[in-house]
Amino acid sequence: MYVCNCNGLRQRDVAQAIEAGATRPREIFASNQCSAQCAKCVCEMRQMIQDTQAAFALAAE
Repeated sequence: MYVCNCNGLRQRDVAQAIEAGATRPREIFASNQCSAQCAKCVCEMRQMIQDTQAAFALAAE
């Protein structure tokens, strides 16, 4: 499923960037050699970052 239609970024692309250490949408774009266009995807990216961070926090307990 696409997260960013403007740049053709799929969920797996965003997830890989987050796993590689991206903590902000701009870092996700940078890791995929693109930049925000319309920015409609930024909220979903932030949610994915928060979900991943929460999962890591639970795993660390």
